[in-house]
Amino acid sequence: TDASGALEEFIHDRLRGYLADQGYTTNEIEAVVSQRPARLALVPKQLAAVRAFAALPESKSLAAANKRIGNILKKSEGEFTGADVAVLVEPAERELLSAYLDARPRFDALFDAQDFTGALLTLAPLKTPVDAFFDGVMVMADDAQLRENRLALLSDLQRLMNRVADISRLAT
Repeated sequence: TDASGALEEFIHDRLRGYLADQGYTTNEIEAVVSQRPARLALVPKQLAAVRAFAALPESKSLAAANKRIGNILKKSEGEFTGADVAVLVEPAERELLSAYLDARPRFDALFDAQDFTGALLTLAPLKTPVDAFFDGVMVMADDAQLRENRLALLSDLQRLMNRVADISRLAT
């Protein structure tokens, strides 16, 4: 048996109990601990970021969108990354890619500086283009290239949204 896996699971279970005793909600805890954090010293910063993000008016919509993206990607075969703007045809998907490309460098810089709260707060402006995308774009288009490109856009977006914590865990 793999003792390191069992030890990691034990530590994460104990961490969940400790964090619950500290007053964090189950959703906040799962958003961070479900990502299996390797650096436990950063967990308090991640939890503070999750709490600050959850307080945003955009958080419910983005958490729900993140959950929806996860469900779409689970049903899709393969790995998708690097959406190509030249393939996108709908204004809503072009706007989402543009907003993502605008947010990503700011998010990455804050994340790298371990400013997890700042990083998650850069996601707030994505609410409107994400909502417009899901209102106006059929992800599973018949055209394979278009479908794969849309899946790549969603996959890239989900990876960004989940770097600090799995914010889909905040969706209720």
